[in-house]
Amino acid sequence: MELARELADFLGSVEQRLGTMLDDGDAGPDTQGDTLMEAARHLCLGAGGKRARPLLVRLFGGVFGVPPEKLLDVAVAAEMIHSSSLLHDDVVDAGMFRRARPTVNARWGNIVAVMSGDLILSTALFRLSHLDPRLTQSALAVVMEMSRAAIAEVESRGNLELSLERLRYVAEGKTGSLFGWCGHAAATLAGQPEAAQRFDAFGRRLGVAFQIADDIRDVLGTDPGKPRYADMLSGTPSLPILLAVARDGSLRGKLKDAWAFTTINAERTRALGDAIERTDAVPLAVERMNAEIASALEALGPYANQGMGTELVRWARQLSEGITAQAEARSRAA
Repeated sequence: MELARELADFLGSVEQRLGTMLDDGDAGPDTQGDTLMEAARHLCLGAGGKRARPLLVRLFGGVFGVPPEKLLDVAVAAEMIHSSSLLHDDVVDAGMFRRARPTVNARWGNIVAVMSGDLILSTALFRLSHLDPRLTQSALAVVMEMSRAAIAEVESRGNLELSLERLRYVAEGKTGSLFGWCGHAAATLAGQPEAAQRFDAFGRRLGVAFQIADDIRDVLGTDPGKPRYADMLSGTPSLPILLAVARDGSLRGKLKDAWAFTTINAERTRALGDAIERTDAVPLAVERMNAEIASALEALGPYANQGMGTELVRWARQLSEGITAQAEARSRAA
């Protein structure tokens, strides 16, 4: 209970600092009523985000007992980098809703969404530059990696020949690289270069597992923040879709035919979704997710039993157990 309270207090401080930064923006005068900051607040504050990245920063720092106040700006920067990527993703995907609320581009338009994302990102990097130049350099490298992965994802739309290696590259770049940075940055502040490498590897593999879990929830319809089959409807070749096509060649033609149209009606969507599940693609995806989690725990090495390292292990296993249970429940109900 004490640890839960400590983590809750830290996330509360992140929320407060995030709100302060998005009120004055650290971005110049007269930002209080600025449209870009208003759009940023719409996405970042009170929208039900998981705050997974700030939590990871705290847990990684807790392995070495880094004081929470020293980790706060890193945690806020991680969340802002993530938020800026969401703003850009919604423009690319023409997304209308995120976390059951209108997206920034739906409410203010694409220009505001793009510029707001840029402003959030530059604010985060500016803040980091005052904390430790090494963190700014490593964060910039992650932003570059995230950008390359994002365009690779766009280029893969509708491609059922996409290799699983390329799909993993996208997942690691879009999600894993920032998870890894959370650990690398915390270990850098602790003056632990060897741990920084291990934490980065752990975060990257956990991030890939995190993305696979999202892909599985999409098929199962267990993500309350997204409509079921969003990947299929957008022509995104997720892991379950690619595994299903590899096991049932007839699905390839059916999906290509469906993706040739601007929209897919509800009846056809359900039929395709059922066909994907019949191939056992979901349990195969669960296996791959669990393999990534096992690799992540192996990368953590001796730090798994040091300080809050035990909580990192618990968090990773909780992800595995939760998704595995959802998949098994679906299998029993089928």
